[in-house]
Amino acid sequence: MEITLNRHIEITPGVRSGKPRIAGRRITVADVALMYLKMGQSLEEIAGKYELSLASVHAAMAFYYDHRAEIDQRTAEAEAFAEAERSKHPSLLQEKLDAMKDYA
Repeated sequence: MEITLNRHIEITPGVRSGKPRIAGRRITVADVALMYLKMGQSLEEIAGKYELSLASVHAAMAFYYDHRAEIDQRTAEAEAFAEAERSKHPSLLQEKLDAMKDYA
């Protein structure tokens, strides 16, 4: 069941793990916040790069600020899980590079 929070933001179970996202797209509110706050892209750049309306990008940021703690917590949990998985399964390239260091 799709939940439309406003005309720009929706949540659909099974799409991007049920994270709030721009309506009709797979780009999540957290994706937009990351690009804007961490990567320094302007909202206009994000809208242009992903062919989004400027209103939807602003709506994503408004939604982010209204639900910041929850979104940041979910992002931190996902990053911790990914890091734990990476540490359990080192990349083949990293293993080869480490082996090459032993010969140097």
